[in-house]
Amino acid sequence: MSGLPCEAARVHARDVATRARLVPPDEARRIAVRAQLLDGSPTSVLDTVRRLGFLQIDPISTVAPPQQLVLWSRLGQYDVGKLDRLLWEERALFEWNAYIWPIESLPLVQALMRRRRRSRRYAHERRGAELLKANARFTRFVLAELERSGPMPSREIEGDAKRDWPSHGWYGDRNVTLLLEILHSYGVVAVAGRQGKQRLWDLAERWYPEVERVPEREADRELAEQRFRALGVRLTPRGWEAHPDVAGTPVPDRVTFLSPFDRLIHDRDRAEALFDFRYRLEMYVPPAKREYGYYVLPILVGDRLVGRIEPRLDRRSGTLEVVGAWGDTSRADEALASLAAWLGADLTHK
Repeated sequence: MSGLPCEAARVHARDVATRARLVPPDEARRIAVRAQLLDGSPTSVLDTVRRLGFLQIDPISTVAPPQQLVLWSRLGQYDVGKLDRLLWEERALFEWNAYIWPIESLPLVQALMRRRRRSRRYAHERRGAELLKANARFTRFVLAELERSGPMPSREIEGDAKRDWPSHGWYGDRNVTLLLEILHSYGVVAVAGRQGKQRLWDLAERWYPEVERVPEREADRELAEQRFRALGVRLTPRGWEAHPDVAGTPVPDRVTFLSPFDRLIHDRDRAEALFDFRYRLEMYVPPAKREYGYYVLPILVGDRLVGRIEPRLDRRSGTLEVVGAWGDTSRADEALASLAAWLGADLTHK
């Protein structure tokens, strides 16, 4: 959907539901793998993000940050710096709500931003609105600082600001960061770069390009169609319903590992129904109660999830260590060699 003119995208979104078809489980599995580009078909970082719709951002990087690991699963040994260049130099991608989106999706995301400004459905939305209302003067100060000196990290604003409200239990001492995150969700400010893990903030009107305004209902429909296309199949009471634009032909016999945040397995119940593979992330499970390990990656071979592996990157020694492995790991060394080379690490086994 990304890259299509908006009107053409809307027509396509309306047409998809009438052309969806029921498929047997083995074909559903192939369609899901192909839709998620785990068949070796993507050609570049930008092509991959456009076709997937978005990448989830998360700070956990036992091996690599999820947004980078998801790309490796599909592209192999790609230039990891390309993602940052697409975000901050070429501006072909943008960051919002802990996701990386193609710039073609900005009109749809801005519809979500407008909804966020109005919504009081959830407690955190009500708290955010109350915070801005109670601190309107300080909000104006923050926006003026960004207009004068942005892009800049929150700590620079915090260093100069005289905060005129007490800290509160639900956000601790992160007053400025929290305020910026609320304004970001509203589309008032934008993430305009990063210094290490620190986000650089700027006014949204200065960072985002001008795009057409899409009604919220149209945006919902287009985004739902994008998600369906990227997932390939959805489970309905009638069975597996397939997106009409994704082929169910045999998947190449390639092997890779999946990030715990990979959309092929993000919905754990769907993944179990589709692959007969029960997967849970056990980071927050006490060690003694873990079934497998802290940060375990599923092993995908062709269109089957066949096992699990727990690699861990030691950045100080530059080694990729295999902490544990389960199930069929007969093809794991192929993916491990690629992963270690991409990370620039030596491979060791515990």
